Amino acid sequence: MLKKRIRFTNIVNDIPLNYKFILIYIVGVLLPIMVINLVFLGRITDLIKSREQQNLEISLERARKDIHDFIEGGVAVSYTLSTDKNLYEMLDRSYKDSIDFYGAFDEQLRDRLNSYMPVNNQIDRISVFTDNRSIVSGGNYQIMNQKVLASEWYQQAESSRNKVLVTAYRTSENDNTASSIPTLSVLDWMDNFRSFNEYKKLLKIDLDLSEVYDVIAREKDYLSLYLVNEQNQIVMSADSGYQRVTDEPYPLFNLQEDNQQELHVLPLGTANYLKGWRIIGITQGERITQAILDIRLYAAVLATTITLLTSAFIYVMLRSYNYRVKRLSRHMQKVTNEKFELIRIDEGRDEIGGLIHNFNRMTSRINSLINDVYKLEIQSKNLEMERVRAELNFLQSQMNPHFLFNTLNAILVVCTKNKYDDVTDIIKSLSKLLRRLLRWKEDLVSLQEEMQFIEMYLKIEKFRFRDKFDYQFEIEEQALEYKIPKLSMQPLVENSCKHGLQTIEGLGIIKVRAAAREDRLQITVSDNGKGIEAAQLKDLLHNIRTEDSSGLNIGMRNVYRRLELYYADQVTFEIISVPGEGTAVSFGIPLKLLEKTHSPGGEGRL
Repeated sequence: MLKKRIRFTNIVNDIPLNYKFILIYIVGVLLPIMVINLVFLGRITDLIKSREQQNLEISLERARKDIHDFIEGGVAVSYTLSTDKNLYEMLDRSYKDSIDFYGAFDEQLRDRLNSYMPVNNQIDRISVFTDNRSIVSGGNYQIMNQKVLASEWYQQAESSRNKVLVTAYRTSENDNTASSIPTLSVLDWMDNFRSFNEYKKLLKIDLDLSEVYDVIAREKDYLSLYLVNEQNQIVMSADSGYQRVTDEPYPLFNLQEDNQQELHVLPLGTANYLKGWRIIGITQGERITQAILDIRLYAAVLATTITLLTSAFIYVMLRSYNYRVKRLSRHMQKVTNEKFELIRIDEGRDEIGGLIHNFNRMTSRINSLINDVYKLEIQSKNLEMERVRAELNFLQSQMNPHFLFNTLNAILVVCTKNKYDDVTDIIKSLSKLLRRLLRWKEDLVSLQEEMQFIEMYLKIEKFRFRDKFDYQFEIEEQALEYKIPKLSMQPLVENSCKHGLQTIEGLGIIKVRAAAREDRLQITVSDNGKGIEAAQLKDLLHNIRTEDSSGLNIGMRNVYRRLELYYADQVTFEIISVPGEGTAVSFGIPLKLLEKTHSPGGEGRL
């Protein structure tokens, strides 16, 4: 026994580690997954069948109740009208002439029937038919003429033993016997008051069949529903749809049409007027089959996913072992060639990781003894030279602006002495503009500061263009409080001066607008220049939104890019141009993304 045990241990020890991992994977992962899927899939299938069967029953009962309530609503209205004594009196009265009837009609009958329709939207029309010839036929009140007496619905009402009758029939449309429309009506003989039975009175309430179709079509994912009357005629179904005009009679429902079909039949109601009416649901098992197929597909996908994940896990484990051992072997070979390189990988805390860690420590100590001290000294000298070079560059960057400002001040003194007022103002604006650029450390500045910068820039441009150029500001006071990325507007103004106004005749005008409206800060720079052709505008928009485009339109592209970096897709950027009329560039930023400053002071306010 001991020998067999030792022999088995030796066999296991002789198996390579890669194969051991594979065996563990097959026995410990794949087999349990297959067994669990086979055991529970059958149970889940039974549960799905039971659940879907309940859903079918619920769907059938829901449709039956809705259609029943739909019809009962019409019956309730008929009951209310058939007990209206005043209506009986008006219909049983003999009128002298049409004027006498119209007087009573305006006073009592005009809105008596239609008042029930707004609260009963399933009712399409309410009519009362009577053989009282003194009544003028029209609207809701009709005389029983030969056409009415010969109609299908009237014949059914005459032959019915019930006072109230629910019937489905077809009526001709516009006296066209070749086509008819389906109709569902509640018929009620108005004979509740013996004192007012001189004339026949029949109440007819037409119901809207489209709402019945909506109920049936709503459940078509569960069942194919059929509304069948007492003559076994299909009044409405999801298969046939709701057709307003047809020359076909109501088809008969054939119970033996397909033996594979599963039928679910429910009586529509227990009242006498609904006797024989029923709702039939047909299913061929497609939904249950699809549900079972879905769960099996889900189980297959889940099993496949788990298999792939565990396979990936085993692969990572094997690779971790194999990769680190091979790296350790290669670096040990390099040590024999006097290359003391560290193993730059995650060592791990297992036994292999311990070997790699000890190897790196050994290599580091050997390498530190080999490196001479002069290498460290050379490195420190290089660092010192870089520090000195950086300081010199900093001093030089400080000297250049001072030299430029000293030069501008000298020119300003000469212009002041010679009374060159225009040049003096421009040099002052240029000096302020340069100082503003050097002092702007923050990326976000208030709109007021940006507008002051724009105004100084436009003064310089106006000096350049003289009488051919002017500018206007339309800035809301509230908008000045918000901060925007600096120099977001200057490139747009520069483009208007450079491309929009140089080639036009007459006075060029640049308008700068800013307003905080509808939760956005909207800024627009427009000109009355030459405009942009449609094809050129399309290319311009493409270049602005493309990062790797050429150097053209770089100023406008930088504005768009900075706004996009700050506010992502929340910012809107538009260019509208009409050739010969001008161009308008605008962008809008949601106010919730903007910082606010204190209310702008009076100095420099636009």
